[in-house]
Amino acid sequence: MSDYFSVLFVGGTGAISGSCVAEAVSQGLAVSVLNRGRSSRLRPLPAGVEVLTGDITDPASVRAALRDRHFDAVVNFLCFDAEGAARNVELFTGVNSHYVHISSASVYHRPLPKGPVSESTYAHNPEHAYMRDKVEAEKVFLDAFARQGFPVTIVRPAHTYDEAIAPLAGGWAVVDRIERGEPVVVQGDGTSLWTFTHAADLAVGLVGLLGRRSAFGEAFHITSDDVLSWNQIYQAIGHALGVEPTILHLPTDLIMLAEPDWFWSGLLDGDLSHSEVYDTTKIRSYVPGFRPSRVFEREVYQILAWRREHPDLAVADPAEVAVQARLVAAYERARAAVVAG
Repeated sequence: MSDYFSVLFVGGTGAISGSCVAEAVSQGLAVSVLNRGRSSRLRPLPAGVEVLTGDITDPASVRAALRDRHFDAVVNFLCFDAEGAARNVELFTGVNSHYVHISSASVYHRPLPKGPVSESTYAHNPEHAYMRDKVEAEKVFLDAFARQGFPVTIVRPAHTYDEAIAPLAGGWAVVDRIERGEPVVVQGDGTSLWTFTHAADLAVGLVGLLGRRSAFGEAFHITSDDVLSWNQIYQAIGHALGVEPTILHLPTDLIMLAEPDWFWSGLLDGDLSHSEVYDTTKIRSYVPGFRPSRVFEREVYQILAWRREHPDLAVADPAEVAVQARLVAAYERARAAVVAG
């Protein structure tokens, strides 16, 4: 890939997109980002990245920002449904030589089949609107590929994090509770297996796909082999904090009943409560340099260091604080009632 290979990232300051921008810059690509022009204190853009100001949901603003330019690749992190997919097919037809749609590994049918999941697993997960919409977006892009040769590749990240994220249901609120020695809720018995992927590792795989005509019309999940049970995840956080976490195991159905409006409730049954282990043969065959090396049990120290250095940014969401408190209080009331007989 030459120094003149140009790539446009739609977004560019999120956990995954920020790492992909940094990786593309490190590989010598000519990197542009399209977003609403808001600077990010979490993930500042590297020097030399061109910023184009536009709103991907407003086609007129995108056209004004691009000014008939052509890119060797466009990677869009901000397309979430069929309507957005159709809009992007129209916007980027003829504007790029390779379009990468960022979908999600949550599209795979649950319960997942036995053994590591491959890309051939049925993309159908109706448990949550986010998942349903991602499936429908994929269908629009693949139909455009079949009908008009739209040069799309679908990338399905699983649970991906960087140092500026507490990758848990509840986020920093849960980390705060563990640090204070307060109980934290874990769905089920905490033994289901979960795959974490560091964004910098994922970025190697994604950037390695850019410009690959053999990847047109194909889907790839890009994940690591870092698999832990939820109990191990919470214990790793506690170990790094120097605290033994107090874990309360609550049935998923009970959590969903107690907190039906909680964002994570919709993801528990359709995602977080299932063991998720992925077969990465396909991405490794396309990108031999994709060899994830970061593991959560070590990276958690970087997360906690970032938290100490950015106390104004690593702030618990008040809504998450309230949910955790209510769930723990409900557990304690039920426990007291059982003990009282």
